Amino acid sequence: MDIEAYKSGRLEKGFNYSYFVPESINRQLEWKDPQLSTLLEKASISMGELNSFARLVPNIDLFIQLHVTKEAVISSRIEGTQTNMDEALMPEEEISPERRNDWLEVRNYSEAMGNAIKELEHIPLSSRLLCKAHERLLAGVRGEHKMPGEFRTSQNWIGGASLNDAVFIPPAHTYVNELMGDLENFLHNESIHVPALIRTGIAHYQFETIHPFLDGNGRIGRLMITLYLVSQKILHQPLLYLSVFFEKNKSLYYDNLTRVREKNDLMRWLKYFLTGVDETARQASNTLSDILKLKEQVENTLRGIAGRRTHSALALLTHLFKEPFINVRQAEGICDLSKKAANDLVNLFVQQGILKEISGKTRYRLFLFAPYVDLFK
Repeated sequence: MDIEAYKSGRLEKGFNYSYFVPESINRQLEWKDPQLSTLLEKASISMGELNSFARLVPNIDLFIQLHVTKEAVISSRIEGTQTNMDEALMPEEEISPERRNDWLEVRNYSEAMGNAIKELEHIPLSSRLLCKAHERLLAGVRGEHKMPGEFRTSQNWIGGASLNDAVFIPPAHTYVNELMGDLENFLHNESIHVPALIRTGIAHYQFETIHPFLDGNGRIGRLMITLYLVSQKILHQPLLYLSVFFEKNKSLYYDNLTRVREKNDLMRWLKYFLTGVDETARQASNTLSDILKLKEQVENTLRGIAGRRTHSALALLTHLFKEPFINVRQAEGICDLSKKAANDLVNLFVQQGILKEISGKTRYRLFLFAPYVDLFK
């Protein structure tokens, strides 16, 4: 089917309201628009450059966690949480009680993403995997009573206080399993020839239109983009997250999704999506470049000033790239030092601007590897 002739779906009557049923997507899709082809090429090149860059980075696993945390912060912010990057990395006991629920939502998203990426080694991207991620996402937070890990069995809606004034009403729950099965088949159908970036763009639109869960659909739908690209080896490391692009102009994101449903304009959505992939991949490559420069700069500084403590200093630095918050007691264990020696080493890092004390305490102080975290803001 030609994308320019795409029909998005139909309205059906519910009880005093109408809901939208999207057309199935598991079919061959083609297009004639040269601009879409150009955007696809640009996005593919940027993805290839990101993959090449990631292969050159030693100990790439050290740097992945902050990419995941940033995605968790931004994706959750789109849904209304207030947690910032610094807070998301802090231990729970350091979070003020009034902000702890938002912190937990962000932490759950990070864990859902990390667990799902590991699961891809054993099971394909599927409804089963997305349901497991959804269960982790809603564990113990707002939405924990809205069927975590299960597709909905009742009608939901987007915007407005009720079905009567909703901005959008997804398909009735009786359609959800059929539509999600179609989406899953589309992602894995090897008999059709649709580029992976086009598939994931269409799949994200379709998922958000189906809205299969009672809560958490936005976050799971954005998570699905990265999971699909990793599962297809299009993305060799989980370093690409589109939430920053979507959040930059939320109204444009929602307007483009709505335009598909109301005007059958899948083409505009795909152009917007591919622009986001291109921009985000280039930004991720730049961040990796900045991380490597920072790592080299700090290592050279430590080798020049740490003397006999160089081995311990470099061990502490390696840990900070994985966990950018630390206290003196943790430094003792990481570097196998006495309390005084660990305290002196931490103070050396503070003097060099590597660590910043952020707790404001004189005892049990907490320190942040600020130059590193700042690269993700």
